[in-house]
Amino acid sequence: QADLLQAMFGRNGEAPVAVLAPQTAADCFDAALEAARIALAYRTPVFLLSDGYLANGSEPWRIPEPDELPDLTVQFAQGPNHTLDDGSEVFWPYKRDPHTLARPWAVPGTPGLEHRIGGIEKQDGTGNISYDPANHDFMVRTRQAKIDGITVPDLAVDDPDGARTLVLGWGSTYGPITAAVRRIRKEGGQIAQAHLRHLNPFPANLGAVLERYDKVVVPEMNLGQLATLIRAKYLVDAQSYNQVNGMPFKAEQLATVLKEAIDA
Repeated sequence: QADLLQAMFGRNGEAPVAVLAPQTAADCFDAALEAARIALAYRTPVFLLSDGYLANGSEPWRIPEPDELPDLTVQFAQGPNHTLDDGSEVFWPYKRDPHTLARPWAVPGTPGLEHRIGGIEKQDGTGNISYDPANHDFMVRTRQAKIDGITVPDLAVDDPDGARTLVLGWGSTYGPITAAVRRIRKEGGQIAQAHLRHLNPFPANLGAVLERYDKVVVPEMNLGQLATLIRAKYLVDAQSYNQVNGMPFKAEQLATVLKEAIDA
């Protein structure tokens, strides 16, 4: 949980990547498939932020049948994909899909599809090394647009009673948060719960969800990294509750904090 900001921003040159986090031990399987889907469809690295509490946890899990799994087949480039003004056909390694902005993949060694790789800025389309300022600006913005354009499911909210306080979590805090929410509701309290799997990009409806509540509490096992992102992006006064002692939250502990937030 203390590595969220590192995953979000730990690269030079404004090179964003997708970030996901499973919420339970069994959810690690589905989250890994989702990470693979994004990586293959959008041609981007993906961080999957599990942690020791999930790695050492356990729960019942049904092994899926092979035909239940998503099709992650990759369509590799087979030949030229661009026609020059003189009519000749060439392979452009930076010719992007108009919907996903993903670049084509060529299997190394395929005749006629050779191209440069490496960290120096490339020219849009051709993939040649470029020092052009306008091209650099375009490529930085394109990389950001590709991540922003990743299709992720809307955030589901558990709110049976029309609560005014929302507890928002991510990762392995799901277990203790859920247990705390059950305790509060059993005692007659009203509180809503939502848990983020997709952290970059955020679900498209997250801003609308946050606006529905008077108070948003974000428990994290760090010093408030998700809360910082939420405040910056949505201008919401998210209240952090943080613990960094190497131990997971306890349900009773969180229930006490959430009751105080509801009553404040």
